[in-house]
Formats: sequence, C-alpha cells, structure tokens
Amino acid sequence: MVLKLYAAPQSTASLRVAQVLHEKNVPFEFIPIDLRAKEQKQAQHTEKNPFGQVPYIDDDGFVLYESRAIGRYIALKYAGQGTAGLIPDQSDIKALALFEQAASSEFANFEVHAAKIAYEKLFKVRLGFPTNEEVVKGAIDQLNVKLDVYEGILGKQAYLAGSELTLADLYHIPFGTRLYRAGLGDLIDSRPNVAKWFNSLLARPSWVTIKDGITSTA
Repeated sequence: MVLKLYAAPQSTASLRVAQVLHEKNVPFEFIPIDLRAKEQKQAQHTEKNPFGQVPYIDDDGFVLYESRAIGRYIALKYAGQGTAGLIPDQSDIKALALFEQAASSEFANFEVHAAKIAYEKLFKVRLGFPTNEEVVKGAIDQLNVKLDVYEGILGKQAYLAGSELTLADLYHIPFGTRLYRAGLGDLIDSRPNVAKWFNSLLARPSWVTIKDGITSTA
C-alpha cells in the first residue's frame, strides 16, 4: 500500500516531510488539505491529527503526525534506499549524539526565531493584519547571534552534524526560504559559510522538485 501524505502544498511542515520522502525515494500519494477552508479542523482530520494541523501520514494503517517525527520515521524505515545517513547509524553513539545536537539547534536556535519573522511579515500580511515590527526586530537580533555561531560551525565542517548531510540540515530549508520571501535573505547571504551550506541544500533535487508545491509520486 502506497504511503499517503495528508498535507498542504506550501506549508513549511508539509514541505519538510515531502523533501525527506524524495530524499529516500519513497513513492507517496499526496492528499491536499485546504487550510483556508479549515479542512484540518474537521473531524475526519482531527481523528488522525488531534491538534488539527498538517501534515500527517498513513503508512499502510500506521498514522503519524508532527513533521520532524515523520521525517525520522521515514529515514529509519527506508534507511537502505535513497540518500544514506540522514540519521546516523544507531550503533555510532557519538555520531548520533552530534546529530541530536544539530537537530536540537535547528529547532531551538533557528526555527523559533525564523518562524516569528515569517508569521509577522508573511502570514499576518497575507491576512491583512499589521506586522509587529518590535517582534520582527527581536527575532532578527536573535537570529544574527545564532547564525554567527552557525558561521563558525560551518567554517569547520560541511554540515551541522559533521561531514555528512542529515535531517538537521534539511529541516532548515522551509523557514530559511521564508526569510528570503520576507526580504531578509541577507541574514544568510552575509555569512559566507552559512550561505554556501544553505545554497547547497536548495540545490538538492529533492527541494527543487517540491519548492513550488507538493505533488504525488505514486
């Protein structure tokens, strides 16, 4: 039975999962959820994702929500195909710990700030609400500090967990691209090591395939 991805074509969390599916060469059926129509809040959806959010997957009856959890599940279940090493081998405790360190940094040091910018400068504007520039400034200030640290890390190694690409790197793409949409791409471009790393992620076929929207592959 083909894995089913219930998601919104351009939501950041949905894109995160779709990219991992492409990296691992996993065929999937895409079932679009209309967020504007609040389909994610309807009973048939909340039975699968009780938080009324996207995405979730149905893998032959196994239902899972939360995009980072889904990405890990896919990377582990399909470890033997597609891009190798998105999660280090479980027997290499040190490599696994470095991966967990990088994954924690993505969430706590990058997305938490980038998401505030995207919400204020993109989502609220689309809905006709004013941007809270104080919130944006605070998030920019925090990102400047965090990305200076990234610049140092990426000056010593190709990826955040070491020499190999992992989910921790890929997970930066959805909100990283939102910074450019918000007119703040210089946060990345002004740092040579960060820019080189991020542009290498954007060039991956898995992202090129989905960046304009998710479609079924099966």
